[in-house]
Amino acid sequence: MFTKRSILGVATAAAVSFGLTGAVHADSFEPTKPIDFVIMAGKGGGADKMARLMQSIIEQEKLAARPVVPTNKSGGSGAEALVHMKGATDPDHTIMVTLNSFFTTPLRQPGLAVDIMEFAPVGRMAEDTFLLWVHKDEGITTFDEFVAAAQERGDGWVMGGTGKNSEDNIITDFLNENYDLSIKYIPYKGGGEVAKQLAGQQITSSVNNPSEALGFYESGDVIPLVAFTDERLPLFPDVPTLKEAGGDFSYFMQRAVVGAPGMSPEAAAYYTDLFTKVYESEAWQKYKSDKSLMGEFMAGEDLKSYWGTQRDRHQNILKASGAIN
Repeated sequence: MFTKRSILGVATAAAVSFGLTGAVHADSFEPTKPIDFVIMAGKGGGADKMARLMQSIIEQEKLAARPVVPTNKSGGSGAEALVHMKGATDPDHTIMVTLNSFFTTPLRQPGLAVDIMEFAPVGRMAEDTFLLWVHKDEGITTFDEFVAAAQERGDGWVMGGTGKNSEDNIITDFLNENYDLSIKYIPYKGGGEVAKQLAGQQITSSVNNPSEALGFYESGDVIPLVAFTDERLPLFPDVPTLKEAGGDFSYFMQRAVVGAPGMSPEAAAYYTDLFTKVYESEAWQKYKSDKSLMGEFMAGEDLKSYWGTQRDRHQNILKASGAIN
C-alpha cells in the first residue's frame, strides 16, 4: 500500500523520467487557462464518472489555479479522442482519461498513426474490473446456467458493450470462443447506456464495470454472475471469479490520465503532482473502494512500461480473435 511519502516519490520520479534536473520542480509550470480534460467515452460510463469526480475533487480542494473542463469524445471507440489529443494545439493544457481503447484503437486503426508512447504518462489512478450481468427476469443465477441458456439461444443472446472491438467486445469474444457460444455483440457509446439497455431488457447481458451497473444492481434489476478478476471483489463477496467457475481468464481496464503528445516535462510533472493529490484524497479513495477499483498509483517510466506490456497483450488478443492481422 502506498503511503503519502511513497506516492509523492512517484511524482518526483515522474519528473525525473521526463528529463527534469533537480532544479526543476512540479511548481515550475502553472496552467494559464482552462485545462481541456478529454474523456474517450460517452456520458454515464465508468470513465465519465471517474473524470467528473476527479474534476470535482480538484475544484473542491482548490488543487489547480485554472478550471479542469471535461469533454466527452466517444466517436470511433476513442479514435475521436486520440486524434484530438494528437492534434492538440496546446499540449500543456490538454489531458485525457483513458480506457483500454487507448491500446486497442491504435492497433485496430493504424491509419490514425497514433503512437501511445508519445503521450505523457501523468498517472494511473486505478484498474477497473468487469463482471458478467444478466437481468433478474432471466432467472439465471450461476455461470453454468448462463452458458447453457446462451448456447440454446445462439445469436439470439445479445451482449451489449461500450464500443466495437473494445474491452467488452474482447470479453464477449473470449466467452464465444471458449464456451461454444454465438453471442451477438452490440456496441454503445458508453457503459451507462449499456446498463440502461440491460435494465430495460433490450439486451440479454453485459460485462459492465461495477460503477456502471451498481445502481441497477442495488435496485435488484440486474444480477452479477462472475467477476473477471483473480480474486473475489469485496463489493461482491458472493460472486465467484471466472477462474472459480473453471475459466482461465482475468481482465482489467486502465483508468489513467495522460497528457497530449508534445507536453513539456514541466507540465507533465505538474499534472502528475496534481493527480497524486487527487489519488490521495479521501473522496477518491472512497470511490475506489466503493466501485471495486483496484491497483495503486503509477506514473512516469513505470506507467510507460505498463503501457507497453498492455499494448502487446491486446495485440495478441486482437490477433487471436481475428480483429487484426
